[in-house]
Amino acid sequence: MITNLPPLNAVRAFAAAARHQSFSRAAEELHVSHSAVSRHVKLLEERLGVLLIERRTRQSLLTPAGRVFYEQVSEALTQIANAASALTRSAAQRKVTINVRPSFAVRWLIPRLPDFMARHPDIKPDVVTSTRPPDPSRETFDVVIRRGHAGWSPHVQPTVLLEDDLLLVAAPSLLRSVPLENVHDLARHTLLSGRTRSSDWQDWAEHAGIEPLNNLPTLQFDHMHLVLQAAVDGLGVALCPVSLLGRDLSNGRLTCPLPSLRLPLARYYYGVSRDAVAETQVFVDWLFSQIQQDAAAATSRIDAGF
Repeated sequence: MITNLPPLNAVRAFAAAARHQSFSRAAEELHVSHSAVSRHVKLLEERLGVLLIERRTRQSLLTPAGRVFYEQVSEALTQIANAASALTRSAAQRKVTINVRPSFAVRWLIPRLPDFMARHPDIKPDVVTSTRPPDPSRETFDVVIRRGHAGWSPHVQPTVLLEDDLLLVAAPSLLRSVPLENVHDLARHTLLSGRTRSSDWQDWAEHAGIEPLNNLPTLQFDHMHLVLQAAVDGLGVALCPVSLLGRDLSNGRLTCPLPSLRLPLARYYYGVSRDAVAETQVFVDWLFSQIQQDAAAATSRIDAGF
């Protein structure tokens, strides 16, 4: 029987305060008061007989002993959370938790999920959107997908999933009224951009060998799926990763006026959690089958300017 465990609520409060280096932010995460976090940490320090956190006016810093303790308990808390999650999932319908960025979810994954659900009706895809670098100590997932592999946790191995390029797109109705036959015609258009991809126009102009497009009218949106909706509605021309175009080219909602000016982008990578359920491999295999099916059709549509 384990008899020397410290109070787990106190350990949880300490871990949150250590991770944020702030009692206030820890309180927000745990949905308790600042004083409650402070009391829990003080109780833990008294129980252990060592100072764990040095309190300062605007920041709480780990002591050397606190740093060692945090590294050990954070891993233990993650294991507890993963064990509870696995037990819950085993008692319910088989589920795969998929962590992706919002635009990738809206523009690539969700439109294709009916195919997965039809092929695997016994597996429930649970889509979670996040913009954080993949780290299972912060978020629970079975498989995570991100562009590039910078900032990934050492506990998740990134594997290449999808190549991608940046293309110029616009609504056919807009181009009928204001043609765009070469890069110089951009001067007659409004440029649409997303805050999450704010350097795309500059990078694309450099790749195309033209002067920066700094003086043209622009509209900016929070995410790429909003940029694309604005393009479909004829508000301007947009630069979009091929991966996020969905069916807008094939169904004629958008067209690619300059298909030869493609800017290669960082690849998409996927990673699988060490505690992933067995069904995760089924989902990964399905991802690759979708990519293979889409590749030939997408290339022919883009080359044809659709």
